Formats: sequence, C-alpha cells, structure tokens
Amino acid sequence: MHRVRRTLSLIATVALAAAGLGVVAMPDAAATPFGYASLNPIQRHHVSGLLASVLNAADPAGHARTLAPRDVRRATPPASCANRFGDNVKVNQNCLNIGDTDLQGRGQAQNESWLSADPNNASHLVASYNDYRRGDGNCGVSYSLDGGSTWADSTVPDGFTRGTAFGGAARQYWQAGGDTSTAWDTKGNAYLSCQVFNRGAGTSASPDQSSAFYVFRSTGTNGASFNFTGRPVAEHDDTVGAGDFLLDKQLITVDNHPDSPFADRVYVTWTTFAADGTGYIYESHSADYGETFSAPVLVSTTSSLCDNTLGLPTPGGTCNQNQDSQPFTGPDGALYVVFNNFNNAVTGSENRSQVLLARSTDGGQSFSAPVRVGYFYELPDCAAYQNGQDAGRACVPEKGPSANSIFRASNYPIGAVDPTHANRVVVTYGSYINRNSNESNGCTPAGLSAATGGNLYTGVKDGSCNNDILLSTSTNFGAGFTGGSADPRALAVVTTAAGQARSDQFWQAAAFSPNGILAVSYYDRQYGADENIGYSDITASTSTDLAAFRHTRATSTSMPPPTQFSGTFMGDYTGVAVTPRTVYPIWSDTRPVDQFLCPGTGTPTTPPAVCEGGAANASVANDQDTYTTGTSLR
Repeated sequence: MHRVRRTLSLIATVALAAAGLGVVAMPDAAATPFGYASLNPIQRHHVSGLLASVLNAADPAGHARTLAPRDVRRATPPASCANRFGDNVKVNQNCLNIGDTDLQGRGQAQNESWLSADPNNASHLVASYNDYRRGDGNCGVSYSLDGGSTWADSTVPDGFTRGTAFGGAARQYWQAGGDTSTAWDTKGNAYLSCQVFNRGAGTSASPDQSSAFYVFRSTGTNGASFNFTGRPVAEHDDTVGAGDFLLDKQLITVDNHPDSPFADRVYVTWTTFAADGTGYIYESHSADYGETFSAPVLVSTTSSLCDNTLGLPTPGGTCNQNQDSQPFTGPDGALYVVFNNFNNAVTGSENRSQVLLARSTDGGQSFSAPVRVGYFYELPDCAAYQNGQDAGRACVPEKGPSANSIFRASNYPIGAVDPTHANRVVVTYGSYINRNSNESNGCTPAGLSAATGGNLYTGVKDGSCNNDILLSTSTNFGAGFTGGSADPRALAVVTTAAGQARSDQFWQAAAFSPNGILAVSYYDRQYGADENIGYSDITASTSTDLAAFRHTRATSTSMPPPTQFSGTFMGDYTGVAVTPRTVYPIWSDTRPVDQFLCPGTGTPTTPPAVCEGGAANASVANDQDTYTTGTSLR
C-alpha cells in the first residue's frame, strides 16, 4: 500500500463553474465557503505566502509583535532612507512610513522581487515586488535607465479594473495585490503581471472575495508608466463572498526571441486551487501585445508519473496537485512550463516530491504530457525544528539551538533555454536531500509531520543537513532530463563552492545571457556565521558549460532574519536578469532598520518623534526593502 503524501481531510466537492474559462460564473450565494480555512492540508501547505498571510486570520504574518519600548534610539536622517549598502542599491525608492506597532510590516515592506532587462537596451531595467507602503499588499514597480545605478518608482493603476466580469458593474475595486513578475518584448514594451484580490467579510465590510490576474503594459516609457486597469488573464467573480476557490501564484514571460514564430507572444501560468481539493496548472497567452488573452489552457494533465493515491477527483487528469509554475521560451518558439507536483507515491519514511515540465510548440494552445525533470525534497517542517513556530509551513532552520529563521520558504523550479542552442533546456530547483546532504553524513528523510504534513528529517539542527540548488539538463528540447530518473543524491548542483557543501542555499532564480552563459542567483548561508545564526547573503553563480560554476558574493554584508510580519514572511521567491555583460540578482533585503513612533511621544505634551532599531536587538524590528547589484557575467 502506498502511503498518502499528506494527511487529508477532504472537504465536500463543489462543482467548479465554467472550469477552463477566463471568467468564472458567479457562484450561488449558498455555495459552501472555500476560503483559506477550507483548503485541505496539502493545498494549505503549498498556497503562496502572499495569500496565506492575507487570507488566513490565524497566520502570524497577518498580525504583529508589539515592539518593546526599550533599547531603541532616535532616528537620524541618513538612516531613515538609506539607498545603498556598499554596491548594493535599493530598488524601491520610498522612505519608511512610521508604522504602528500592531501592524508590523504593513506600510513598509517590499518582497517577492522580480527583475528583467530590455533585450534592445541593456541599461533599461524594470523590477517588481509586493509593495506594502499603502498599508496592504500591492503590486509595486521601479525602473532604471542606467543599468541599475539609480532607480525611480512607478505607479501601477490597479486600484480598480473594468468590472464587466463582476456582475456587469462599470468598475471592480481591489483591496490588495502581489505575486508580481515582469518581462520585455522585442519592441521595447515592458509587462507586469499582478494578482489582485479582495479579502471578504472577515476583514472588511464587503463580502467580496473576488480574485484575478492582470497584465499591465508599459509602452514608450521603459516601465515609468503602465496602461490603465491592465488586461484580464483570469478573473474569478466572487462578489457574493462564497469563497469557492483560489487563483494563485502566477508568473509571466514574453517570447522575446526575434526569429521565433511566436515572437512577442505573452504567456502567464498559475495554479487554481479548486473546491474539490485539486490544484491544476493553467496557461493563458496573448498574441496582441497583452491587449487580450486566450481562455485558460490546462498544463498539468495526465501522466503515468502522477499516482492519484491522494484520492482526489481528476477532472483535468491525474496530475491534480501542483504549485509553483514558471513559463519560459526557447529561440525556436517552444514554450515550457515547469512546476512542482505532489502526486508521486511514497512509502515508509520517504517524503520526496517531483518537478514536472510540459512543452507547447503551438504558442501555448496545447501541451505535451508532463515529463519528470527530477525529484526534490522540500525544506523541513518549521514547527518541528523551530520551537513550534510558524506551524504549517516549511522554513530554513539555522543550525544550533537558536530558532530565529522561521520565515516561510519552499523549493520551487526555475527553467531557461540556451538562446544559442534551442535543444538545451535547464531547470534549477532546491532540494534538502542532495549530494552534500544525505544519509552518508547523517541527514535522513523521516516521513511527514502528522500535524502539518510537512517534511521531517534527522540532522536538521546538528549540521548534517543542508539545502542545495540542483541542476537538471536536457539536450533534446525537454523530452528527457538528467534528473528524470536520477536520485537527487547524485544529481549535479549549481552550488559547488567549498563553503556551500554544508550550508543552505534557497530561493534561486536562473536565466541565460544572450550568448549562452547560465546565471543563477540565490540566498546563501555559506558566509561568516550565517548558517549558525540564520543570517543570509546573495550569491550569483555563472557557467559557460553547465559543469563548472564561478561564484560571486553579491551582498556587501550579511542580512539578518526578517522580523516584519512577526518574522514569518519575506516573500516566496526572487528574480534575476542577465544582459550581455552583467548579472542582476534582486532580493528582499532585511538590513534596513525599522522605524516607529518613539514610545511616550505623540502626546499633547510631547511632540512625536521617530525611533529605530535593528534586528541585532530582539526588542525591535528590521525592514524589508528590495535591493540589487550588478555582477560581472564572466
């Protein structure tokens, strides 16, 4: 008997209206609620951190620690809006709001960053991120016209969209947004993908729990401005507040290969968590520069690789539990979508999952059956190793007795095609069991947590285990991969530096340069005492042959664990852009100090004053800002 990968408490099946259509019909007002609380355990474990933190009333990321009124100092003007740490440049250009201690992180943080470069002008960069300066999550954008030396902020007009899909109203207003990504086409247009949603009656007076994905285009301004209201990719009308399913975790790409038969086609992929317990990957495409998008196309269909031991319905095929999709294109016009899948059967203490990939050769209108890129091991269940903190999530526990590193983290795949060899496809992904971290040095899979379904291991806190970035390659246009049947313990890794063999690397991004050099950037704990105290750095690794990698430390100093959102949320991913000469990693940085109203000030007798404090002081918090730097490609 195969053991089910997650402990499931199945909810009642609710028919998914108009599945596969861009606009989902308005649900019956009496429909069974399907908010965050109604997700089954595997869906809850893999829903994006953005949605978990805003839709789950019990999530500590949605609440805050009250800052203790001790060991703080008055802010000084230079510290209040620092734009650099050495050669690391702040991308978002706002200065901090003076936060209320009961809303720690709200109005201040930026996370889940993405960056892309204009293929016609390497000096033109556009970055995006979840932006909290408005008090709630929003889709933020910044742009640079000088290769990342300086940045300016743009404003995305996403407060409302045309509302005809939502009961025929002229406008649909949105409370929050995020899960951003960007891309450029061959004509110099920049694109932003933005998820928007409403919270419902639990946190506002309106029952509306609608959600949607929109693409905004910047034409002629290099990211300085975007078209009004965006264009719908997928919209779910839930103005009555039934909460019947979730649209989640979208990413965008544009085929910007000039000789491609589908040049300038815009692609977006995402996960739909449905009321029947399934999680399928969908894709939609635009052939008119993001003006209109196709009906959703199912990507994660049926494959012999997907064993439905979970016992869930299969309306779209046996591969019915997926997350973390990413679309990318080759110079021949092929579209690839890579994603995590949780349908592989396991027995005993085994707890691995698999990365799958599907390919389209007709511009996203249909896809091949998924093939296996490789197996991977998810990061450890946080509560099991970090004193019960951040229950229900995976995180990156530091080694030793402290439990500072509790922010949600997961291993996801990122792929790319060599523009000089269309047959060469690479996929990178993290794995807690790998060639440097396995039974030979005391790191052993130990099944799944009965409480949360998260992965358990021996050796998490004693230094036996570490997360590495694996590299699976294909030389036949994605038909087969080196990791397809290989044990992750034997697969090649990007993280080949001596100090990376016993330290954690996670949240990678990957892209090829125009001349075929692979660049991979990621959070890295090989430097100083990072691995033992939960600090992190950023490393950029490059390779001309996919065998030997050159590693460059991108951060000028180490970053402390986040304390915004009670330390549990720093986003879910990072991005990288590669030009002919430069690698631009982008990340959420926790070195900036937080600011708040000084205790005892702001009274009739005492004028308000600003205080600040950094993460070295446990009583106060640090901030999250988006940073980047340019490192040499060679």
